[in-house]
Amino acid sequence: MLTPPMPKILHIEDDPANRLLVQKILTPAGFEVIDAVDGMDGIKKAVADPPDLVLVDIAIPGLDGYEVTLRLRSEARLAKVPIVAITAEGSRDTSLAVGCTGFIEKPIDARTFADTIRSYLGGQVEHSRGAEETLRKQSQRIVGHLEEKLEQLQQANERLVQLDQARKEFYRNVSHELSTPMTPIVGYVRLLIDGELGPLNPQQAKALRAIDECAARLRGLIDNLLDVTAIETDRMRFVFKDYDLGTLAQGIMSRWYREFEERGLRIVFDLTPGPLPGLGDPERLGRAFDQLIDNAAKFTPSGGTVYVRVGPHSDVQYEIRVSDSGPGVPEDVKTRVFEPFFQADGSVTRSFGGAGVGLAVVRGVAQGHGGSVRLRSPTADEVDGVALGGASFSMVFARHARSVQPRSV
Repeated sequence: MLTPPMPKILHIEDDPANRLLVQKILTPAGFEVIDAVDGMDGIKKAVADPPDLVLVDIAIPGLDGYEVTLRLRSEARLAKVPIVAITAEGSRDTSLAVGCTGFIEKPIDARTFADTIRSYLGGQVEHSRGAEETLRKQSQRIVGHLEEKLEQLQQANERLVQLDQARKEFYRNVSHELSTPMTPIVGYVRLLIDGELGPLNPQQAKALRAIDECAARLRGLIDNLLDVTAIETDRMRFVFKDYDLGTLAQGIMSRWYREFEERGLRIVFDLTPGPLPGLGDPERLGRAFDQLIDNAAKFTPSGGTVYVRVGPHSDVQYEIRVSDSGPGVPEDVKTRVFEPFFQADGSVTRSFGGAGVGLAVVRGVAQGHGGSVRLRSPTADEVDGVALGGASFSMVFARHARSVQPRSV
């Protein structure tokens, strides 16, 4: 013979001592008790998995017990579920008027509490006197409460806007301050490497090359911070001129071949032959191209493949597409990868470096050239008939950007 399921009681109470007391009384009496620590938590749990009865304290933070009851009664699946107010401060008439089935005053009687709950589960219903007037007063109170909450939210939103603006200005100012001393550092290191300031022994030359590589990475990070703050504050400017996309792409790829070899990665470069003339900002397009390749190299494990395609997308657009055989982009972060400073793993112990601004810069450059950037993961691209399966970022932009896009985004 099947044992009937235990009645499920949802207890909405912010005081842990009261939650524990109800658990200790009802669980041995054959009830399953589910705790909720505030009104919103209780509403979510009740809607997701309707209980057999709801116990709600009136004086809970956020939405109080009256508001919770009104919200629960608006759900068709909860319309007939008993809701019992259990409180030391609330009004019996108000509790019943807004939809409660019963009212229990604190402190509860431990000897009779379980039997009282069974009586409500069995159909006992208490009735309010003057329900219409009570509801009218309660509605006025709720409206006042909502107006107060709206005012608080507006003030909080204004504060967030101010903080966001301060953050943008901080990044912009810090980036400018860092950029100023980087110019002589990079310049003097280059003069030393080139022997302009005297001969170097092999150990000195090796050390300077390492410094030069680190300085280049630091300069790239600073430039990205400057770009992303310029995008966020509508201050990014583009210098449009004639260029050839094929020549631009070949120059950038030539700098990556050795690094890919050192990382144990295979790179496949698919460049449409012939001239690819354009009008735009070749420096910013090149940096966006660099970011896409760096992103693919960062997330592709040793032995993997990166596929790069550069060529026409339509009669009026070009495309730079970079695909990889890495793990791909998790579904829950796909919509956020182009946000400034977003990283799927933002901890200091993360596996991959960077400040989380590269893809935001790519999007800003694409938009500044009348285009967009799109992510596909898993990618459908193949190399030698083998599906890459990782992520694919496609930047599409106008061949003649000046005619379709203003100089700032």
